[in-house]
Amino acid sequence: MARLIRCDATGPSEVKPKTGSQWICACGLSQNWPHCDGSHKKTKAEQPGKLHIYDKTRQKVLRTITDT
Repeated sequence: MARLIRCDATGPSEVKPKTGSQWICACGLSQNWPHCDGSHKKTKAEQPGKLHIYDKTRQKVLRTITDT
């Protein structure tokens, strides 16, 4: 079943294990999910207060809907 998931985050979350750091994707666009791959940089063009619907590959915005 397909789902549309709204995610307002525009960057990753840092996790600090005992050695090193891990960055966890919070935007939902990473191709290496749950790890951040820098895909959140695409969110800079997104407009606040709008829902952006990406294609299946999470590479291209198909539609933008005004938040109501």
